[in-house]
Amino acid sequence: MGLRIRFSPADLGRVTVAERPDPLWEVLLAAHVLQTHDGPLVFGVWRRAARARLDAPMRRLLAVTPARGYSPDFLTPAESAEGVEAGLETVRRVPRTRLRRELAALSPERRELPWIRALAEGRARPLCDLADAIAAFRLALLAPYWPAVERHLAADRSQRATVVLRGGVDQLLATLHPSVQWRSPVLCLNHGSFDRDLRLDGRGLLLLPSFFCWGHPTVLRDPDLPPVLVYPVTHDPRWAVPPAEGARREVAALIGRTRAAVLEATADGRCTTELARRVRTSPASASEHLKVLRETGLITTRRDGTAALHALSPLGRALLEGAPSEPPRPSAHPPLRPA
Repeated sequence: MGLRIRFSPADLGRVTVAERPDPLWEVLLAAHVLQTHDGPLVFGVWRRAARARLDAPMRRLLAVTPARGYSPDFLTPAESAEGVEAGLETVRRVPRTRLRRELAALSPERRELPWIRALAEGRARPLCDLADAIAAFRLALLAPYWPAVERHLAADRSQRATVVLRGGVDQLLATLHPSVQWRSPVLCLNHGSFDRDLRLDGRGLLLLPSFFCWGHPTVLRDPDLPPVLVYPVTHDPRWAVPPAEGARREVAALIGRTRAAVLEATADGRCTTELARRVRTSPASASEHLKVLRETGLITTRRDGTAALHALSPLGRALLEGAPSEPPRPSAHPPLRPA
């Protein structure tokens, strides 16, 4: 049982890892997490805050994204990789035949909801309402935490890059997730109550790390859509806890307000020019502050072409957030459950 992704020789040279979070995939998977009690240590704080802010328009999204089972593929278009607006515009223009086909795959009790029936008619207004619900959900429930999402996914991409350098694509596919087995030329996802094959046929495979994916990887149901495998990343359980503002004030008193602002601005990984713009200082001044922060072990710097990218070190993050400097060890993945 499960899914078997079958590679041709050409597909092995076309395996890629997404460069950034996919906003609509994160919205979809966050909607799933919101409707469950899964991962209480990781998502409990966020879930309580999100449920308190959930309004009636956002609940339209929950109607088409059941916590278990199928959610329509049109909610996560490939265009979302280009940004949230590109993804939403694709949702607004989904063809009527596809809309009806995918909504018909929902459970009978969902299909008969008045909102779903209106949506299945393919009129512009319900589709725009759905796109607005997605946008509102993302803005209210995900945007405040987006820097944490980006940090986790950047860490995962860095880990995957190291794996590829040491063991190639074979090792990358073999270490994606405990529920995934690589038996060249087949990638086996050993979960779910379904039993099917997905042939890549030279299209390659996009590996998409996801913050709100939980339990096991997931894929689109339609085999004719661009192949993507969405998999969960390792989480720091403290991600949704608000930063210790008192600790940040103490950092400013210790190293100076501007230097503390530069330190905080490196949390998302930025080049010198971007940092200078964000803290409203000159590039020369920012460069001098960065030099001191690097020499004291609070930031790291790496080259990306002609640019120098600066990021917080574990010590810098601990100082800024008032937390222990040793990062938590990755927790074991939870037991698999039927899809």
